[in-house]
Amino acid sequence: MFRPGTDESNVQMSDVLCDFCHRPWAEDVALIEGHRGCMICGHCLEVGYLELVVHAAPGPAEYTCTMCREDDRDRAALDRAGEPGWASPAHPESVICSRCVQQASAALEKDPDHEWTRPAE
Repeated sequence: MFRPGTDESNVQMSDVLCDFCHRPWAEDVALIEGHRGCMICGHCLEVGYLELVVHAAPGPAEYTCTMCREDDRDRAALDRAGEPGWASPAHPESVICSRCVQQASAALEKDPDHEWTRPAE
């Protein structure tokens, strides 16, 4: 997401925010981009990974994934009905599905600019 008031013809790093915690992008802040410019930072991805993959915590009953924009109907059509998602505690309207957590984790682990690894218990 962009900071409110961002000049989209002159976007600066500090204008780009994590959709899940609203932390601004910086050299030391890893971000993964989803659909239409939504972002998740490494910290939020770590928390989401722990909740969904490590602890198998239940997420919201119905949601649209902020990252891929798939809703319950889309996931059902793709044989992923009931797939859990993680909602940001700070911004519960921002939810990431389990599939996007896995894909973003794999991508961020390969990023040579950051030393991010999937968390373990």
